[in-house]
Amino acid sequence: MLEPHPRKVPPTFTGAQVARLAGVEPKQMTYLAKRGDLPAGSHEANGSRRLFTLEEARQYVKKLSKIPPRPAGMPGATIAIVNFKGGSTKTTTAFNLAQGLTLRGRRVLICDLDPQASSTTLTGLLPAAEVMEEQTAAPLFIPPLAETPKDLRYAVQQTYWDGLDIIPAAPALFSAEIFLPIHSRDPEIAWWDMLNRAIAPLRDEYDVIIFDTAPALSYLAVNAVIASDGLIMPVPPETLDFASSVAFWNLLSETLGALANGRRYHKDFAFMRVLLSKVDSKLASSLVRDWIIKTYGPYVLPVEIPKSPAGSLSAVKFGTVYDLAKYGGGVGADTYGKIRDAFDKFVEMIDLSIQASIWKVAEA
Repeated sequence: MLEPHPRKVPPTFTGAQVARLAGVEPKQMTYLAKRGDLPAGSHEANGSRRLFTLEEARQYVKKLSKIPPRPAGMPGATIAIVNFKGGSTKTTTAFNLAQGLTLRGRRVLICDLDPQASSTTLTGLLPAAEVMEEQTAAPLFIPPLAETPKDLRYAVQQTYWDGLDIIPAAPALFSAEIFLPIHSRDPEIAWWDMLNRAIAPLRDEYDVIIFDTAPALSYLAVNAVIASDGLIMPVPPETLDFASSVAFWNLLSETLGALANGRRYHKDFAFMRVLLSKVDSKLASSLVRDWIIKTYGPYVLPVEIPKSPAGSLSAVKFGTVYDLAKYGGGVGADTYGKIRDAFDKFVEMIDLSIQASIWKVAEA
């Protein structure tokens, strides 16, 4: 009855859009395409414009862009998107970040750790019908542990979006929240590090791995935090969202303190960022926005994701801002342009943070 069935397909790109992604002049692109160095694309039915697939566009970005690649021998970065509260745009942030990074030439993996499986749904899969427990991260935590998988390669699936793979989730993933508390009672089991060990082999295969977590600091979410180099918390400027964010950081601090004191485990992060999301011009939201900025100070990213009909339209279609080649809604292209520009800036900032604080790329 609703998209993504039939299956989702990525947008196509005009030559001007590809040139903008690659940071070059359209004339240079045209020259290289004609010379055969890069894909020539295909003409529209009326022959007026040349169009490129997502895969072709990414080839141009990787060949022509000045974005530094992941240094040889350096493992991929891991990032968890966290928040207590549902509706905080956690999945929207995770998925748009993943897509945006692929448009910068990165190879990205989303690990969906929320039994609600919203990220999985955004790939076009129907979690309850098409994803079994053994296709999720759940088998890592199901006893006997001596027989569990040693890494998560078994669960990786390709998606409709070139450069983006997923470890899907399903309601059956909740079994992890049953077994992890049992494991936590055994002093011989490092229950908090189980996901970290299983994701380690994949860090050589992907530039960035993004964990989309459930709206709670559950045992599985703690595993995602421990497995992550960086944390990102999207926070809409609403009173309940702000209060929930403060509670999350307090509980996380207590949890990490308990691991340090009880298990002698210490965790450091390369970066932690707060992203203002669903921002509108209402007076109440402006007041809470100020509270958030004063509370988190330098941790707040200098970009805000606006509340936009374009984002709502994408959500209705099980899509994202990057799924739209252009916005044809009643409010026009300007509205879409603002939210797309905001996500582009957010993606660039996170990519620069990865380069500087994880990969130690001097230019970043």
